[in-house]
Amino acid sequence: MIASAKPRTSPRCRSSKKLEQRAECHRRVAEWSYRLLGRSPDHVPAFIGGMAMVPELFEANRQGFGRNVIDYFNDLKLRDLFACYLVLTPQGSRDPKMYKDTGTINPALAVVSEDSEGIVVSGLKLLGTSAVFSDEAWIGSMIPLGPDQINEAVTFAIPVNHPGVEIWVRESFELRAPNKIDHFFSSQFDESDGVMVFDNVRIPWSRVFCHRDIALMRDMYFKTPAHVMGNHQSNWRFAEKLKLMVGIAHRACDMAGVINIPAIQQTLGRLAAAEASLLGLMAAQIDQLQSIANGHVHVNRRFLYAALQWCANNYAQVAEEVRSLMGAGPFLLPADPSVFDNPQTRQTFEKYWSLPTASADERYKFVKMAWDLLGSDFAGRHTQYEKFYGGPPHIMDLYSFFNCPWNERRAAVDQIVKEMGSADDLTARRKSAAE
Repeated sequence: MIASAKPRTSPRCRSSKKLEQRAECHRRVAEWSYRLLGRSPDHVPAFIGGMAMVPELFEANRQGFGRNVIDYFNDLKLRDLFACYLVLTPQGSRDPKMYKDTGTINPALAVVSEDSEGIVVSGLKLLGTSAVFSDEAWIGSMIPLGPDQINEAVTFAIPVNHPGVEIWVRESFELRAPNKIDHFFSSQFDESDGVMVFDNVRIPWSRVFCHRDIALMRDMYFKTPAHVMGNHQSNWRFAEKLKLMVGIAHRACDMAGVINIPAIQQTLGRLAAAEASLLGLMAAQIDQLQSIANGHVHVNRRFLYAALQWCANNYAQVAEEVRSLMGAGPFLLPADPSVFDNPQTRQTFEKYWSLPTASADERYKFVKMAWDLLGSDFAGRHTQYEKFYGGPPHIMDLYSFFNCPWNERRAAVDQIVKEMGSADDLTARRKSAAE
C-alpha cells in the first residue's frame, strides 16, 4: 500500500541550486559506496522523480496514472525505500515471431488478465541489479515494443517480496571473497544482478503507470526528464570511480619509484586530463540546465549523453592503462595474508618485500585492493557492466546524434559556402582577374 503523502505534489526542481544539491547527493553516495554501486538507492528515484515532473503524459493513457506516479515518488521518499528497476525483456523474446513459429512459450512478462481491481501479470523481466537488496521493483521497458507486443506494454511497481515474485540471481562474488584484505571491494560491494519471475501476480491499479500503450512505454523515459535525471547519478558515480582509479595509478607509480620518469608522467597526465574532461561535462550539465513548460528544470541532455557515451567507451581503456602501470606487482605477492601469521614468514616477507616508499604490509594491501578493483573476476564484471551501463554502444552514439544542434552546426558551414558566391560569380571573378 502506498503511504498517504501530504501535500501530494510533484518533485520540486526549479533552480540550478536544486540541481547542485542533487548532484552533491549523488556524489556523496558514490563516495561512501566506493563508486561501485551502479544502482545505488538514489538511482531509480531520480528516474521516477523525472517522470513525476510530467504527470499529464501518464494521464493521457488512463485517468489517475499521473497521480499514481506522483504518489509512488512520494512514497519512496517518505518511507525511504530502496527501489530497483527491471526494464528489459529477455533477449530471445524481442522477436515474438520466433516463438510463434516454433511453438515455444514466450517468457516475456505480459498482462494475462485485468478487472476493476487491477491487472494480473506473468513472465520474466530483467535486469535486476541490486534487486536482492531492494524494497521495491519498478517494472517496465526501455526497449521499443512492436504492435504485436501490446500485452507486454505495462509498467508497474511492486514490493520485491510480493507473493508470486521470485528473484533469480547470479553467483555472488562475496562467496569467493573470504576476507577484506585480499578482496576489499568484492567482499562488500557486489550489488548483484538477477532476473524476476512473475507467476500470476496481481497488481492493483494504484500501482500501474502504463497499460497497453506502446508509445508511452518509452516516452515516459525520454519525453520527461527521467532518463537524464537518472543517468546524472550514473555520471557522478563514474566520475568518482575515475578519481579512485587515477589515485591508484599515481600510488602504483610512486610505490614503484618511477613517478619521475617523463613517460610515466605523460601517462598520468593523460589520465588526469580524462578525469578533468569528465568533470567539465558534469559541470556543464548544470551550468547549461534545461527547463520544461511547467517550470521544472533538469540537467542538460547533450552534455549528459556526451558523458554517458565517454564513460561507456573509455572505462576498459582506462582500467587497462592503470593495470599496465601496476606491472607485475599483482603476481609478486603471497597467496593470502596468512604470511603474517607465522613470525618466520612474516620476517622474511617484511625483509624482502618492503620498498623505500612503502612497507611490505602497505604494499600487500595496496596491490590486493587495486587488483580486486581492476583485475579480478569482480573487476571483469565491472568492465562489462560499464560498457553496457546505458545500453549498447551504438545507442550511446545515437543519444548524442539526436541531441546535437545540427542546424546550428550546418548554419556556419552553409554561410561560408554562400559567401563564396555562385558559379557565375566565380567565373566573373576569374575573367576580371585575367583582364
